Amino acid sequence: MKKRFGIDIDGTVTCPSSMVPFLNEAFNLNITLDDVKQYDLMPLVSVSEQEFAEWFTNNEPKIYSQSPLAKGAKEILSKWSNDYELFFISARRNHLLDVTTNWFQKQEIDYDHVELIGSHDKVSAAKKHDVDLFFEDKHDNAVMIHEECNIPVLLFNTPYNQDPIPKGVIRVNDWFEASQWVDKWLKSN
Repeated sequence: MKKRFGIDIDGTVTCPSSMVPFLNEAFNLNITLDDVKQYDLMPLVSVSEQEFAEWFTNNEPKIYSQSPLAKGAKEILSKWSNDYELFFISARRNHLLDVTTNWFQKQEIDYDHVELIGSHDKVSAAKKHDVDLFFEDKHDNAVMIHEECNIPVLLFNTPYNQDPIPKGVIRVNDWFEASQWVDKWLKSN
């Protein structure tokens, strides 16, 4: 039976700096990914939470349709697509499914399933789909998925996820490192 991989999209398959140009343009900033020290973007902008939420809602389709791929994502995911089931599980809201699947087609990335759950709580989706391994960029998601599902989680290293991690959460810098770790993991299972 094929192993099933649960894979986050934003900041994992897409480049973690995808949001930066949009933030810079909309809020007259001059930041880089290194300035994003936490997952919450509110401290970077000088508008109310409601204004930021409205801006984000209005710009989500554009941001998601224009997000560049993370380093190595296409090569590794293409390599894996015949041997493993690729289940993309994202906090994006379900009304963005067409934007999301169109982006995958444009990038020529195969998938077995795309689930947009509308929240950051991916534990129930990971359990429902019985994933064997998860790929994530949000620190608390990675820790919760590992602890609740008792599976390894590869955490893509970014400036905004530097809190300590438990043993079953493994930091990787890119998809090539992720692939090397997966190869070793598969040999030991």
